[in-house]
Parts: sequence; structure tokens; C-alpha cells
Amino acid sequence: MPLNPDMFTNLYKPDVLSCLADLSNDEVFTPPDLANKVLDMLPQELFRDPNTKFLDPAVKSGVFLREIAKRLIAGLADKIPNLQERCDWIFQHQLYGIAMTELTSLLSRRSLYCSKYPNSPFSVSKFDNIEGNIKYHKIKHTWKNKKCIYCGISENSELNDIKREGMENHAYEFIHTLHPEEIFNMKFDVICSNPPYQLNDGGNGKSAKPIYQLFVEQAKKLNPRYLTMIIPSRWFTGGKGLDDFRKTMLHDKRIRKLVDYENFKDVFPGVDLAGGACYFLWDRDNIGSCEVTNMTDTVQSVEMRNLDEFNVFIRQNKALSIVHKVQKWNKTNKTLETVVSARKPFGLPTNYEPRKNGIPCFFIQRIGKQFADPKDINDPNHYLDKWKFLAPSTPIAGQTDFSKPVGFYSESNTRIAKPGDCCTESYLVLGAFDTEQEVISYKSYIFTKTVRFLLLQTVVSQHVNRGQFQFVPDMGTYHGTYTDEQLCKMWGISEDEWQIIDSRISDVEVSDGGND
Repeated sequence: MPLNPDMFTNLYKPDVLSCLADLSNDEVFTPPDLANKVLDMLPQELFRDPNTKFLDPAVKSGVFLREIAKRLIAGLADKIPNLQERCDWIFQHQLYGIAMTELTSLLSRRSLYCSKYPNSPFSVSKFDNIEGNIKYHKIKHTWKNKKCIYCGISENSELNDIKREGMENHAYEFIHTLHPEEIFNMKFDVICSNPPYQLNDGGNGKSAKPIYQLFVEQAKKLNPRYLTMIIPSRWFTGGKGLDDFRKTMLHDKRIRKLVDYENFKDVFPGVDLAGGACYFLWDRDNIGSCEVTNMTDTVQSVEMRNLDEFNVFIRQNKALSIVHKVQKWNKTNKTLETVVSARKPFGLPTNYEPRKNGIPCFFIQRIGKQFADPKDINDPNHYLDKWKFLAPSTPIAGQTDFSKPVGFYSESNTRIAKPGDCCTESYLVLGAFDTEQEVISYKSYIFTKTVRFLLLQTVVSQHVNRGQFQFVPDMGTYHGTYTDEQLCKMWGISEDEWQIIDSRISDVEVSDGGND
């Protein structure tokens, strides 16, 4: 049976860059449909102006430049009627990129120019050099005190192992210079990109340092008219070394649009990253409030908001009214942020080796009675002689999709520790009290969905610390059993708002007593 010549054009028209975006967690390639959603945020008259210059400072597949080219080819048809002349103008005078690696430079040139060598006869626009307007220069890290002064990667990182000699060293050109404007020596109207997210920083285990914020900060130095990037959403409330970046972003009134996906796979189907992803539009000449769009499956919620209302960003638009009501009730402004312990409540690290006798100690990964040497214990907050409610610092390990109900705490991962008991840093001391009755009451408070929902507003990864309890009121004294019905009535939470809480937080089984 002969092949139907229309089968592949009419029934199945795969985009190679869509397929590539699903391949690997190593490099997060941008699917074309996502690139177009990002470009849709820009004023569309930019694509009808032959003087608009675009830069992607972290080119991987070339998808942004390719999709911009499509829009320019259509938008400039009336100004430059001849197609070849139009393409020559667009490719040689409007589109620029800085490739992440030598491989991505070839791939992106192939995507944009239809030839990995733009001076070849196969290029849709003939250049007089092999790079075209997509540059790649192999850059070296600049070490000081065994850290790169630009990206912060450790000199001892596995990325710089001797076995990688001659291979890519992840020293990205755009962020490894004090003068990014000198790379092309021109002004850009639009900078858009999906930059690399993190690098191994040589810390314990698989410690990684975020670097996407460096691309955002460097792009702002170029002072384009518009800036838009796809980045992880962890900067909303957490992330290693992101405090200054978060403060700057939340107070930047030029961020006019923010689209947030709680599930990373909704943005990048082949990649799983806790906390989701977002993209934003920074408009240099237009300050004001920000249009925030929550994307959960096919449901969209859009509201105009001030990003700097809190010192963290509450990602859910529908959660704002609940937080506002709780804060209005909490006249003292006292929260559990000052009650929950810091890391290492007793000075014992996660990898502390238990002793054969001494102070009873709780370990996450060990079963049965374990002990710590009294000499190793540091107890500045005097927790040791109190009844303590212990909870893991990583209570939702493994959950990456925050659009699904979150559990946080349960009977299986929390402990009531008696006076004389301690724990390693695998646990936080959520509260310490003089009596067993108080700690049991406090536990019932923590186990309510309403309290855990307030905690959810500051969490974008599996880790929880004391600062993320900043929206949970401290009741001061704890007596009896707390219920959601009681808290909703106390805080004025409506039935519709309760339905939001109930849909986002998993049930837990609450016991009548404590546990050892």
C-alpha cells in the first residue's frame, strides 16, 4: 500500500524542538509553545518595527530567536516586501544570541539559519563569518578563595574535575563579565531567555547553587526596554543565596506581569523540579502593580497585585484574602516564626553518629533507641528539659507538584519528645512546653488544615524552616484540642475560603496522646 503523502503533514507535524524539550533533566530546553506564550506578553508592535533588536543571552535550542524570526517575517512584510531582503535584515540586524555551549551554538544556528554555519550556501541568510549573530566563546572561571567570583561555583566542584579537561566548564559568557554590554557593543530593546538554573557548588552531598538570578541581574544592567525570562519559582520564598534577589524582584515596580506554574511539568513536560516555574515581563518605562496569573492545570486566576506586600511572595491569588483575615485577627503580630527552632536545635548535625548511651536522641533514618553524648549537645534555648513537638525539616520530601494537596505533618513523621530527649537537625522543634497537655494541644493546632495552609503560602520546596511560619499566629497558651471549624470561626474564614484550604491540604490522622 503506497504511503499517503499528506499523512505526515496533516496528521502528525512534530516540532523537533518540542521533542528536544522532553529529552533530559540536564539542560532544560524550552518548548516552542512556551516560548510563544512568553513572547505574547510583549507589545506586539515590536515585531512590526525593523529597528527592534532582540537578545537571548542563554541560547540552547534557539527556539526564542526562531519564534521571534517568524513574527518579524510576518510583521515586516509591508515594510520590506521582498522575502529574501526581509530575512537578511531580520537575521543580520535584529536577532542576537549568546550560546551556552559549543553544541548549543551549532544547534541554535541550525534552528535559526537552517545551517549550523551561517556563511554556508545552505544558510537562509548569508553571513561572512561562521557564527552569524549567535556567539559562543569558551570562558574560564575566575577563582578567588577557591570560588568563581562571577558564578560562585567551587574550584573543587565535579564540574571542574580534571576528567572534564577540554569539555564544557559551565562558565557562561553572559554572567562571567563585568561588562556584558561589550559582548555585542550595542543596545537591545528586548532580552528574553530561559537561562540555566543551577550549578553544583561543591557543598555537602548534591548541594547546588542557583545561577538563574545572575542572568536576570546581568540583563537588567543592559537596560533593555523589555526583559522576560523563564525561571524556577523558588525565589518567591526560599532558595540558597536568593534573599537579595527576592527583595530586589519584589520591590521592582517594573515587573508588570508574572505567570506562575505550580507544577514544573506543566511548563516542561519532561522535567521534574520542585516548586514549579514562572516567567515575567519587566517593562523599563512603565512602573506599577503586577498582573499575577496562577496556572494550575487548565485553571487560571488573574489579579493585579503589589509584589512587595510581604517579604515573601504569596503565589496563590486566592490565598491572599485568607492571609489578610488572619493577620487582621492577630493584633499582637506574634507568629510561630519566633516559636519554631532554628536548624540544629541541639547542635547535632544530620550525620551525627549515635552513642551507645547518653541523652536519648531522635534520628530521622534510625529506628529504636539512640543516644547522644551530653558533651555534644548545645541547648541555648533550654529545650532539653521541656516537652517538645518535633517535625522533620523536610516533611514533604519527594513532592514536586504543589498544585496537588500537600500534607506536611502526620503521625508517622512527627514526634512528641519528653523532657530529657533531644534530636539531630533532621528535626525542627516546632514548640517546647512545660507540660504534656500543652504539647498535645499545640500538636492539634499544627495538625489543622488551616494552620498548614498558612504554612503552604511560604513553601516552594521540600524544606521547611522557622521563617516559613511567619503567617501562622502564636496563640500564646495552648489548651484543649484545636479544630479547623474553631479556627475558621475565630479568624472569619468563609465557607468558600475553607473550600480552598480543604482542597490544598491533605488530611492527617490525629491521635489522642503523644508518642515517644
